[in-house]
Amino acid sequence: MGRSIDPQCRICRRLGVKLFLKGKRCFSPSCPIERKGAIAPGVHGERFERSSPYKKQLLEKQKLRASYGISEYQLKNYFEKARKGGRKTDLVLMQMLESRLDNVIFRLGLTPNRKTARQLVNHGKVMIDNRRVTIPSFSVKPGQVIAIKEEVSEIPQVRDTYSEKVIPLPWLKRKALVGKMVRWPKKEELDTQVDILSIVEFYSR
Repeated sequence: MGRSIDPQCRICRRLGVKLFLKGKRCFSPSCPIERKGAIAPGVHGERFERSSPYKKQLLEKQKLRASYGISEYQLKNYFEKARKGGRKTDLVLMQMLESRLDNVIFRLGLTPNRKTARQLVNHGKVMIDNRRVTIPSFSVKPGQVIAIKEEVSEIPQVRDTYSEKVIPLPWLKRKALVGKMVRWPKKEELDTQVDILSIVEFYSR
C-alpha cells in the first residue's frame, strides 16, 4: 500500500486522534476535530465497532504511518532493521523514524509539518554537511549539520514557522536556518501519541 493522499484532516478524523499534520491550523478553532470531534468521515458518522487487540494494533500502526508520512513497505523495513539491532526494538524503531531528514527538519522548527519538509528536500533546498540531499528518508547521524537554503525563508509557511522561534528538542540544536543532530533521542524525549509496543506486537505475529 502506498502513501496516503487523503486530505490531512480527514486522516485525523478517520483515526480518531489529532496528529498535527497541518501545522498551525491544528492549533486553531478551524481544526475539524475541534469543531466536530473525532468522528469518522462519511455519511454514517459515528458508528459502533467491536474492539479487539488486532484492531488496536492496526490502528496504532496506521497512526504512526500517518504521522511520519511513510508507506507500509517503509514501516515494515524499519521494523525489520530495528529488530536486528540487538537492542530494544521499540526504541530503535522510533530513533530510526526520528532521524529521517524530513522529520529532523520539522523537529528543528523550520517547517510547520513533515509534508512541507519533505517538499523542501525533494526540491533540493536542503544541505547536509555542505552536500545537497534530495531523499526525505535519508538517515541523519549524530554530528551531521543540516542547512536550508536562504531563499526558503521567503516561503510563507517556512517564514511563519521560523519567526515563532520554536525551541528544538534536547537532541537537536539550531541557529538560524542551520541545525545539528547532537545525539540519538532518548526514550523519554520521543514525542509521539502512538503505542509503539502495539506496533512491535503487530509485526511480530
